[in-house]
Amino acid sequence: MIKVAIFGGSFDPPHQGHQDIVSRALELLDIDKLIIVPTFLNPFKHTSLASAKQRLQWCRKLFESIDRVEVSDYEISLAEPTYSSVSIKYFQRFYSVDYFIIGADNLESIRKWDSFDWINKELTWAVATRKGYQLETEMLSRWVLLDVDMDISATNIRACNDLKHVDKRIIQSVNTIIQNKEHNDNR
Repeated sequence: MIKVAIFGGSFDPPHQGHQDIVSRALELLDIDKLIIVPTFLNPFKHTSLASAKQRLQWCRKLFESIDRVEVSDYEISLAEPTYSSVSIKYFQRFYSVDYFIIGADNLESIRKWDSFDWINKELTWAVATRKGYQLETEMLSRWVLLDVDMDISATNIRACNDLKHVDKRIIQSVNTIIQNKEHNDNR
C-alpha cells in the first residue's frame, strides 16, 4: 500500500515555511506521497482571509508540480470545518497513512483536537520546528522532527502585509486579497 504523510492546514496564505516543511518531509520521511489538505475552515478559527477556493488554488500552484506531492480538496469539498481525524480516516481508505505533519505551534493545543488519543495511537507525528515555540512532545506517542525553524507565520503575513516569505507565483494574488480586506475594514 502507498505510504503517505498528511499535511493539513489553513494555508492562509501558504508561505516559505510551508514550502520548507514539504521539502523536509519529502527528504526525511519514509513515504511515497505527501498529501496537502487545505482546510475549509480550521475548527479552532472563525474566519479566514482568503476563501477556501482561493487557498486551494494557491496550494495547487505552489505544490502540485513537486514530485510525490498531491493537493487534496477533500476538506474544502465538504464545505464545513472538518476535524483532522475525519480526514485521516478518509485517506486511510486509500493509503497507509503513516505521518501527520504539524507545526510546533500546534503542540500547545493538540490535546484539544478531536480524537487526539486515536490519532496519537494511529500515526507518527512529524513536528516542524518553529522559532519561539518549545518542542513539548511528551504527550505524543511517536514523533519525528522536521527541522525548519523559520520565523514565519501566516498571521503575521496577513496582519503586517509582510509578503517577503510569499512565493512570487502567488504574491500578487495574496497582496490583492490583503489590500481588499484592509479597504473593506476601513469602511
